[in-house]
Amino acid sequence: MQSPLVIDGVVNSAVRIKGQEAADAPPGYARFYEQINVNALIGGSGALPARVGYVVDVPFSPDGRPPRLRDMRVIAFARPVPGRPAQLQLVARDAQKPWSPELDRMVRSIITESVSQDAPPALTGIGNAFHVPGTIPGEGETQIFLTTSDAPISISILSRPNQQRQWSVSTGDIVDNSAGPPRPDTLLWYRLACGLPQKLPDAALAGQEPSNAAAARDDYQFVRNQLGPCGEQPAVTAPSG
Repeated sequence: MQSPLVIDGVVNSAVRIKGQEAADAPPGYARFYEQINVNALIGGSGALPARVGYVVDVPFSPDGRPPRLRDMRVIAFARPVPGRPAQLQLVARDAQKPWSPELDRMVRSIITESVSQDAPPALTGIGNAFHVPGTIPGEGETQIFLTTSDAPISISILSRPNQQRQWSVSTGDIVDNSAGPPRPDTLLWYRLACGLPQKLPDAALAGQEPSNAAAARDDYQFVRNQLGPCGEQPAVTAPSG
């Protein structure tokens, strides 16, 4: 989401940088200047040269040897360098990833989602939440309304006796309990897994009875556990050589 350019390419050459120019490379990493033959511009606009270059830090192999990068196919998340069309800058230290069909599909899917008219917006907080108990023990519904940079998002959790809790996410003004949870590795999943706070804020439960507030907090943690962690993928690795 922070990358003006997302590139599918193959490493044409990799020259290791040493000395003062690599002094801030993290321990266990080697710094290289790579030139990449561009296969495709997955995300971004405008023309790119057939070959581009950038600096990248990559970890040493388990045996402590510098990695072999030449001919490695990668996906790079980068920004242009003003006035230097053949030079790029990675947006983060781990913004070069080894290419795989699974990563390629995920990246293309997320980029497509991000430019659609109904793209889920970034979360800015939690507005309010409430729990309504049912008519029999163990039955109830929690609704959590999120604040965003654009359209509203809400989460509903339904509990019934002797059944697993069901939850769903609605993107819009109408709460749709049949919408279901977001698919993993989609933009909506990312917005929730990486944008929701670890705990339901007390301010969101203002006016709720203690028992209902406790049920809402428990349902919120259930959703957080179902989403899983917002973890980053490890930095690019390569065979030694």
